[in-house]
Amino acid sequence: MSDFERGTARSIPHTADMSVDAGLRAFMLGVYNKMAIGLVVSAALAYAVANFAPVRDLLYVVNPVTGAFAGYQILGVVLAFAPLVLLLAAGFMMKNVTPASSGALYWTVVSVIGASGAVWVLRYTGASLASTFLITATAFGALSLFGYTTKKDLSGWGTFLIMGVWGLIAASIATWFFRSPMLYMIIAVAGVLIFAGLTAYDTQRLKMTYYELGGDRQRMAVATNIGALHLYLDFINLFQFLLALLGGRRE
Repeated sequence: MSDFERGTARSIPHTADMSVDAGLRAFMLGVYNKMAIGLVVSAALAYAVANFAPVRDLLYVVNPVTGAFAGYQILGVVLAFAPLVLLLAAGFMMKNVTPASSGALYWTVVSVIGASGAVWVLRYTGASLASTFLITATAFGALSLFGYTTKKDLSGWGTFLIMGVWGLIAASIATWFFRSPMLYMIIAVAGVLIFAGLTAYDTQRLKMTYYELGGDRQRMAVATNIGALHLYLDFINLFQFLLALLGGRRE
C-alpha cells in the first residue's frame, strides 16, 4: 500500500528532528484514537455475533449445554482467514492509496476481525477476557511509549519481525492439521514476542513518518489510517497470543 505498506516503507530518516511538538502529538493522538475506536467496534461485534444465535450457528459449532466453542462451520473457517486474505489483496491492489481507500480498508478489517473474534467470547471466560485485555493494554502502552521515546533506531528490527510474522502464519495454518499442544504453546510465546517488538517498531516508524511527510494533509490522513491499522493489528495479535497463554477456557 504505497509508502505505508508494512515491509516496503521508505527508510527512516536519521536526521529527523526528534523534538516533541504539537503537530506530532496531534498526529499520534489521531492514530491512537482511531485504533481505540476500532478496538471498541471489534469488541462489540465479537460480543454481538457470539450472542446472536442465528449468526453464531452459521459460523461456529457450540456445546448445546454450556454454549462453549466446539468447532468451526465452513463459513467460520472462511471468516477466520478473511482478514489475512483482505490484507494480502490490499497490499497488491492498493497502489495509489487515498484517505478514503485506506479508511475503508481499516474499518473493513476492524469489522471482519470483530466478527471472527466471537470465537474468543465463546472459547474463554469473561473474566479471563477482561484480565487479558488489561494486561495487553498495559503491555501495549509501555511498548508503544518505548518506541516513541527511545533514541535507538529500531528500523533494523523490521525485516526480522516481518519474517517472524510469516513464520507465525505458516505455523498457525499447520495447527489446523496437527493438533499439538506443544506447537500451540510455541506459537503463542513467539507471537507475544514478535508483536511486542512490532508495537515498538511501528510506533517509532509512525513518528518518523510524521516528519517525513512534512505536513502534507492528504498523505497525513493516509498515514493516520494505515498507522492505526498497524497498531490495531499489533494489539489484536498481542491480545490473541496472550489469551492463548493466560486465558481460562469455558467448560
